[in-house]
Amino acid sequence: MTDSLSQSKRKLLGSLRQAKHRRTEGLFIAEGGKCIAELAGRFKCRIVAASAAWCDANTNLITALAPAETYRASTADLERITSLSTAPDVVAAFEIPEPQGDTAPLADDITLALDGIQDPGNLGTIIRTCSWFGIRRIICSRDTVDIYNPKVVQSTMGAIAGVDVRYADLVEVLSSSNLPIYGTFLDGEPINSQQPPCAAVIVMGNEGKGVSAEVAATITKRLYIPPYPANSAHVESLNVAIATAITLAWVRR
Repeated sequence: MTDSLSQSKRKLLGSLRQAKHRRTEGLFIAEGGKCIAELAGRFKCRIVAASAAWCDANTNLITALAPAETYRASTADLERITSLSTAPDVVAAFEIPEPQGDTAPLADDITLALDGIQDPGNLGTIIRTCSWFGIRRIICSRDTVDIYNPKVVQSTMGAIAGVDVRYADLVEVLSSSNLPIYGTFLDGEPINSQQPPCAAVIVMGNEGKGVSAEVAATITKRLYIPPYPANSAHVESLNVAIATAITLAWVRR
């Protein structure tokens, strides 16, 4: 362990807040001891920067992250690196794994498809929800927020390691699939009146615009999440992460 974090390492870690630098370096950043502990052993760790107190109290986790380079960092260093409003005691850079296999929906299970999700917190919560419900694959449109955005990583609470997330031309993928394709719409059939599928693609749309017209053209079953009671006044729509959780709970019921 070196005594202090160099300026070049601090700049490298701070640069990973931006997608272009994550792609160039092949690294993403995780923040906070709980998140980093969840990723230890599941992604290869390259750099750890932490307060002296954290280093002294977490020698077992530092060992688990080996052979990562570990540096003692000042509060000012951590504040320059973090994307959080309050700097954590530790940040770490992990290697972005190379995608393995194709982007086809799973033939024997539920695949989630995300069409233009923009909010990092929503994507992170959706990944965490998929992990809870045993959804093994998510296919994202290319304009969906980057899975390795620090706020996405933070929101997944480690679930990023257990769900296969791919980016692809969503229209092309869905058009070539033989599975039924479900999507949520305001003019769909009430979800609680439908029989859940065993194998299908579930499409969730953009926070403001919903499912795009091009993707909607591939959907074979339109669903609607009804409010309760049905004739009362409600907000215009559900948050996409909440709608995803409701839909997956229906699928797995």
